[in-house]
Order: sequence, then structure tokens, then C-alpha cells
Amino acid sequence: MTAMDDHALAGYRSQIQMIFQDPYSSLNPRMRVSDIVAEPALHHRLMDSESVTRRVAELLDRVGLGSEAGAKYPHEFSGGQRQRISIARALATQPRFLICDEPTSALDVSIQAQILNILKDLQEHLGLTMLFISHDLPVVRQMCDRVGVMKQGKLIEVQETDALFANPKQPYTRDLLSLMPKMDQLSTEGLKDQIAS
Repeated sequence: MTAMDDHALAGYRSQIQMIFQDPYSSLNPRMRVSDIVAEPALHHRLMDSESVTRRVAELLDRVGLGSEAGAKYPHEFSGGQRQRISIARALATQPRFLICDEPTSALDVSIQAQILNILKDLQEHLGLTMLFISHDLPVVRQMCDRVGVMKQGKLIEVQETDALFANPKQPYTRDLLSLMPKMDQLSTEGLKDQIAS
């Protein structure tokens, strides 16, 4: 339970948005993309309809789809494009905190770096705080400033990313890191370049 009243809670909720794991099931197939992206802002009554229309066009441009994508339906897009729509929708309320629940795990490897690139760019330019949930340790290493390790639903270790990968404190964390594919320096730099480019 929370001690906040409904009005305060509504304002708080608008500041937290989520990008789901599966871009195929997280978008309403009967709605046009423009309506999908606009829905959170309209629900929270954050701006008038004219401002929402402008905001939707800006967001679709920002995620690399272009405003004309708003007239289409989700089935007209690939998985990577649908995840871009999900990102645009999550940004509609101008949130301060973005929860990313394995946002690339359902995508082809060739598309994953593009989505991670978008998230990194948004984090940098919009000053977003992100909770990035993933089992992909190389991606975690590149995307996160701090890492929390969970075991059976409990947080067992939190460290700065470089410190955790260099010197894990918990045996469970050490076991996890030992399962990481051993990549040579060239492969590691390649991943860095893909996400940073």
C-alpha cells in the first residue's frame, strides 16, 4: 500500500514507463501506430490533442521510423521496428524512469545493436534513468553504469559495472560471470563499436 493520494500517484506513474520484452504482443494490433504512441499521454492528460499529435510525430522521428509510420498498423512492421514503436510509446509521457525488460531478447542479433544504440542515445540526450533487465552479460556490461545481481528473486550484489565484472563479491555472481562467452579483445571492441556507433 502507498500513502500517496490518487492524484499524486497518477503524476508519479506518468514518470515511470516500460519497454516490454516482446514487441509482437505488447502493441494493440487494432490500433494505428499514432494512437498507440499517443495513448499514454492522453491517458495521463498531459497535453492537448494538438500537442500530442506533434509529440507523436517527434517521437517516431526520434526512434528512426518517421512520422508517416503513425498511419500504419503494428503488423506492417518488423520486430525491430515494433520495438522502436514501443520505445516511442514509452517516451510519450516524458518519463524520468524507464524500465527496459529484456528489450532485445526477442530480436535478431543484427537488430539488437540498433535498439541498444537508440536506448543509449535517449539516455544520454534526455537524462533518463533506466532499469535494464537482461540475462545477456556482454550487453549489461556495455549498457549499465551499475549492476545488480538477483538470485531467486533477491538482490544479492550491487556494484559499479567495471568493479563487478573485475571483482565479483558473491560466489553466485562469480559463477554467472564464468559462464560468459570468452571473447578476444577484437570481439569485445566490435561489440563496443556496434553499440557506440
